[in-house]
Amino acid sequence: MAIFDRRHFIKTSIAGAALTTIGGCTSKVSAIGAETFDNKKAKLNISFQEGTAPGKNLNEKFDFMEKHGVVGFEPGGNALKNRVKEFKDALKGRNIKVSAICAGFEGFILSTDETIRKKCRDTMNEIIEAAGDLGSTGVIIVPAFNSQIPVMPHTQETRDFLCEQFNEMGNYAQKFGTTVIFEPLNRKEAFYLRQVGDAASICRDINNPGVTCMGDFWHMTWEENSDMGAFISAGKYLQHVHVASRKRRSMPGEDGEADNYVNGFKGLKMIGYDKYVSFECGCQGDRNIVVPAALELLRNQWKEA
Repeated sequence: MAIFDRRHFIKTSIAGAALTTIGGCTSKVSAIGAETFDNKKAKLNISFQEGTAPGKNLNEKFDFMEKHGVVGFEPGGNALKNRVKEFKDALKGRNIKVSAICAGFEGFILSTDETIRKKCRDTMNEIIEAAGDLGSTGVIIVPAFNSQIPVMPHTQETRDFLCEQFNEMGNYAQKFGTTVIFEPLNRKEAFYLRQVGDAASICRDINNPGVTCMGDFWHMTWEENSDMGAFISAGKYLQHVHVASRKRRSMPGEDGEADNYVNGFKGLKMIGYDKYVSFECGCQGDRNIVVPAALELLRNQWKEA
């Protein structure tokens, strides 16, 4: 009986602490290994990639974005250095900042071929420099896509190598006032890194402020047991978020009731997330109608969370 009571006491004490944390939305993520966040600063800052808003050119797209309260712009990293002036000129005087840079690098860091790894490092450095010039929050990178071979095996040695490479990359990013951002993908695209918590654990082990991670609601649909849990597990390392509809990767709302982000938004609020939630998706309908509807959906669900 004494043993039962003791177990019951321990179990209920931990559960109670966890419920207090989640139910009261306090600044502690968990009773054990707690991490402190200022959840009052949480804010839904919406960002668009270049192809998201309707418009024939950047100025028309940015006019649309400003009209609808979109405050972030996520350009692609391909040939970014050649477009820095173009983006700066188009953003001058606007209430829109550059959020993350979406990839654009060549090669991949987990290749068994040193020349391919060097191409990845060199092109990433070039994008990082341009990202810093634009005041970007970071450059998104995937360690290896499924189609990229030959690739290093899934071993501790490979993980150690990845940490070493990204520590160097993170140091370089800090020189330009930005970061590198790990993106976990679903298993059909990149089996090596699939869950937000995995990416965050690599960031923790590297322990470099220039190395961060992100979550993508589309990929999380297939890989995460809980959107909220995934974001909480990332904590302070979460630097960016992508959003899309949850069946066809279209505009939020175009897949009907499946497009529910409340659970994830609760997690973002709990960790005080105040960076960007950026659209990375296609569109089935008229962008002039569908995009404003998607914005309204996300804002309503943020309030609900």
